[in-house]
Amino acid sequence: MENRTVLISGGGIAGSTLAYWLARHGFSPTVVEHADTLRSSGSPVDVRGPAVQVAEQMGVMPQLRAAATAVTALSFINTTGRQVGRVNMRALQRAAGSEEIELPRGDLATILRDASRDSAEYLFGDSITSLSQHDEGMDVTFAHSQPRRFDLVVGADGLHSAVRRLAFGPESDFVEHLGVYVATLPLDGLVESAQDVLMYSTPGRVISLHPGRDRPLAAFLFRSPAVPDFDHRDLEQHRKLLLTAFAEGSWRVPELLDRVRQADDLYFDAVSKVRLPQWWRGRVALVGDAASCVSLFGDGSSLAMAGAYALAEELAATPSDHESAFRRYETAHRKLADPKQENAGKAVSLMIPATRHGIVIRNLATRLWPAGAAVSWLRRRLRQKRAAPRKPQNRTLASAS
Repeated sequence: MENRTVLISGGGIAGSTLAYWLARHGFSPTVVEHADTLRSSGSPVDVRGPAVQVAEQMGVMPQLRAAATAVTALSFINTTGRQVGRVNMRALQRAAGSEEIELPRGDLATILRDASRDSAEYLFGDSITSLSQHDEGMDVTFAHSQPRRFDLVVGADGLHSAVRRLAFGPESDFVEHLGVYVATLPLDGLVESAQDVLMYSTPGRVISLHPGRDRPLAAFLFRSPAVPDFDHRDLEQHRKLLLTAFAEGSWRVPELLDRVRQADDLYFDAVSKVRLPQWWRGRVALVGDAASCVSLFGDGSSLAMAGAYALAEELAATPSDHESAFRRYETAHRKLADPKQENAGKAVSLMIPATRHGIVIRNLATRLWPAGAAVSWLRRRLRQKRAAPRKPQNRTLASAS
């Protein structure tokens, strides 16, 4: 019996990409999303590496380019606002041989959702409340919709995945705090350039101002051990943590904290790593951050698109044997996801130095990043050239010699 009906929890980047490719392969995907709509906003994310090929095959690259930000550089500034380090991101991308697009997360999710909406069912404003697995399929109950049966269920519902909790166990068993909290806040004005992201650092603290596309965004990052009884949905708790962490900041910090006090759309969460010994169990699988999150530092959006594409391809290859498909998908995609997770600690040290000396070293190192990328690109090209098969000799010339 083929597994043709698939319930996807989460209508974001991974879920929408998966719905598109499953429908292309003849499956009947249903996407349940707890939000009433997908917002066309949010923190900037990158589409890079294998995700570029996925987007091209979906035919959405023109929309992604139209929604892209105009950012070309990352500027590090001191307490007076003077630039103390700068990275030309375009030059870095060219040196690395990289093809990528930066755009708001919500815009990316909306574009991917629009690509699949004519071939997938979407249930907005709803969520899964229970899963029951048996030989005939998955019996699913919802917060609002009537119970239904599906052949397969996929959790594409992020760091705090409900599917992972229901099918694999409590979040605390799989989510590791990386010693950092992050907050983002949309702003009106406050940016000096549409091309530069500004980063202001003090030991263990970073504030960035991103010009965005239609609306600027402030991001706050600070080192901290896990907060007891932390609740990622408690806005007042988030405000208090943020105001305390940045209480002694200078530059524009007091101004930005005033915005925090007044905000009702503040995003706040722990920077975390998701580690599972296996990404599937019976008729349930996980994709994107639900399976292998390295929030903030792990190319999560690109990995989500690449993972969703890989999962759909494997299910299409053996639709009557979902366990083999899940196994092949996990084996292949871990090769992309695991290195990102292993480098998470280095990324934290680089972006949020714990000491003033570390900040100075980081700022000086920015001058070497494009050169380092160029060297890596050259080494990669040389390896590819050596590994390429040699052209066969002309037989006439070979026989005459």
